[in-house]
Amino acid sequence: PAIGQALGPLGINMADFCKQFNDKTETMGYEKETPLTVQLSALSDRSFTFDVRSPPTSYLVKKAAGVDKGPNSPNADTPVGFITPEAVYEIAKVKSADQHRWHLPLDGVARSVIGTARSMGIRVKESEDDQAAAGGDDGGAKEAADAAGGDKMSKGKKGKKKK
Repeated sequence: PAIGQALGPLGINMADFCKQFNDKTETMGYEKETPLTVQLSALSDRSFTFDVRSPPTSYLVKKAAGVDKGPNSPNADTPVGFITPEAVYEIAKVKSADQHRWHLPLDGVARSVIGTARSMGIRVKESEDDQAAAGGDDGGAKEAADAAGGDKMSKGKKGKKKK
C-alpha cells in the first residue's frame, strides 16, 4: 500500500519516517528496488518505532530461480523453474537473520523455503537435468537440509542387527 495511506491515519510524520527508513536500510546491503517487510509500532504520542526485516521468501525464491512471476496455478508435473539446494541454503540464511526467527534452526527455515518454492511451482534440484522420479522426489528437501547443515530430515529408527 501507499505509504501515505498507511501512515496518515496514525498521525506519523511521513518525512521523518522516510528519512529514518532510508538511513536504516542503506546499511542493509539490498538493491534499491528490493521489497522489504517493515513492522511499524505507532505510539499514542505520534512517535513510532519500526523493524526492517528481510525480503519476502517468494521474492528471494523467484530471484534465485530467475523467473519474473509464478504460474497462475502451480502444477507439480511442469515446474516453472528450478533452484539449487545451495540457493535454498542462502535464502534460509537471509531469512534466519530476522530477529523474530532467532529460535528456529536453519534446516527448519530451509524446509519453509522449499515449501514456498513448491507452492510457487519451483523445484529444488541439483541441476535441471535431474529426473524427479529418480529415487523418489521429496522436492529437494533432503538436499537442501543437508546444505543447511542439518541431517534431521532423515529421522527414523535404525534397525538392530539380530544375531
